[in-house]
Amino acid sequence: MVEHVAIRGRGIGKSFTVGKVSTRVIDELSVDVASGELTLLSGPSGCGKSTLLAILSGLERPDAGSVEALGEQVWLLDRKALQRFRLHHIGFVFQGFNLFPALNSVEQVELPLSYLGLGAEETRRRAWAALDEVGLAHRRHMRPAELSGGEKQRVAIARALAKRPQLLFADEPTSALDSVSGQTVIDILHRAARVHGTMVLCASHDPRLIAHADRVLRMEDGRVLADEHHPHPPMGAHTTS
Repeated sequence: MVEHVAIRGRGIGKSFTVGKVSTRVIDELSVDVASGELTLLSGPSGCGKSTLLAILSGLERPDAGSVEALGEQVWLLDRKALQRFRLHHIGFVFQGFNLFPALNSVEQVELPLSYLGLGAEETRRRAWAALDEVGLAHRRHMRPAELSGGEKQRVAIARALAKRPQLLFADEPTSALDSVSGQTVIDILHRAARVHGTMVLCASHDPRLIAHADRVLRMEDGRVLADEHHPHPPMGAHTTS
């Protein structure tokens, strides 16, 4: 299988300063991330994985280095071009769900689609299809207060997938969920990578994700200490014992 690199990060450095104390969070880090894979940034709290995710996704500007995503030099784009790039090519899933209390599930998913200039019919069709993909078609008219934590996260994933992004970033997507809900979310993210060819990059210290990731980048002190590939059988393949 030919590997298609979706993102190339080169010489990335990032420090944060509080008062007179400056802390190096990412230290001259270079990494490639491929399409069609679930890649996990793993490591203890404070190791830099969420900061790296934010830099690669165009949310946090690095102090040094470059990020090339889908052939674009992300940090050479002006603010409007960067916003447009994120809108059309990137999906985000966060730990806190980021749902609007007054909107039902379909409306949550439709909201970002409205900025893509799609017609009302296509917007509704994509929203319903995305909710069906995450197993929540029957919850489409429910608001967040009526949903469990796992269901809220699945709505958030549906919202990201409905845009059909080439790049999907997830920051601690399972940390607030019980084991069953967390497992469901992991399966959905993995399937998005395998079925749609999406680059899925996930930052998490949840050990459950490791077994399902195609690749694990183990981080510590702003550097990648280990790069592990975990081959998985093709979707639909079954093993017999």
